[in-house]
Amino acid sequence: MQSDLFDSAEENQVPTDAVPSVSDNSNAESDHPISVGTAFSGHLNKMRVKLSAQGNNSGQDKQNSVEYSLDGLSINRLIGRSLKLTYKNHIKCIGCGADTNKSFSQGFCYKCFTTKAACDACIMSPEKCHFDQNTCREPGWGEQYCNQSHYVYLANSSGVKVGITRGTQVPTRWIDQGASQALPIVRTSNRHVSGLVETVLKQHVTDKTNWRNMLKGKPEALNLKEIRDRLLEETKAEIEEITNRYGIHCLQPLLHAETVEIDFPVSSYPEKVTSFNFDKDPEVSGVLQGIKGQYLILDTGVINLRRFTGYDVDLEVLD
Repeated sequence: MQSDLFDSAEENQVPTDAVPSVSDNSNAESDHPISVGTAFSGHLNKMRVKLSAQGNNSGQDKQNSVEYSLDGLSINRLIGRSLKLTYKNHIKCIGCGADTNKSFSQGFCYKCFTTKAACDACIMSPEKCHFDQNTCREPGWGEQYCNQSHYVYLANSSGVKVGITRGTQVPTRWIDQGASQALPIVRTSNRHVSGLVETVLKQHVTDKTNWRNMLKGKPEALNLKEIRDRLLEETKAEIEEITNRYGIHCLQPLLHAETVEIDFPVSSYPEKVTSFNFDKDPEVSGVLQGIKGQYLILDTGVINLRRFTGYDVDLEVLD
């Protein structure tokens, strides 16, 4: 059953080369309407996202629109079209490519779930990262994804929240969470330190997104810079303790960063959110009204495509 709240920890970063998929890539670049019929067939990956900036480069906060694609297929261009998604009762692990009867941690087989670093408990609790203790399940993976610069950020998806992300995941992480505003507030030397800072800050603001509220509309705009300044002042002593323990170069407050404003392609938000589950509803159909986070918003309900990574699915355009 889907939780009402997303955890704030950074998304699993695992190459999905082991999970094949095919789509009609001719639809991606053409200005012609996407044809009726099967537009995508294969094992789902999370939708790729790209921000398209609007406005000038004066240094002021900018509005950015999100473009979504699934294996080259423009999902934005399907808004207003009748779609049918059919799960074909087949799952491939995104870690090793093996067939699996059940998906763990959004796309892994049980073996990978219990052995991959991307599935370790510290992924959801970055303050517990143990890479520096030489106990990481996959040291090479940890070097690439954990022992790298991270950002602690504030985001507004259903109200203000704190989260962390690797530098290379900006702004993807914010888009995947459905944030309409985001502001990096601290840069850290690695994932562990970012988790420690987040732990301090979440004593004052939540680290979770209420996904139902996020899907009901655009949240009221917040002054994230004012919230940043207040939080950093309130937690000054605790953050200094982290610096004293790990060194002056372990973190840097970002006092001059600009807020990123994000506009999602949604023509109509639902008043009541009903979610689909391929394990219970192998066929999902409706008119696509928008995309937010990793959700397709249909006039019949919503579905989180990322949750079903590795599922073998056909996406058909009905009209």
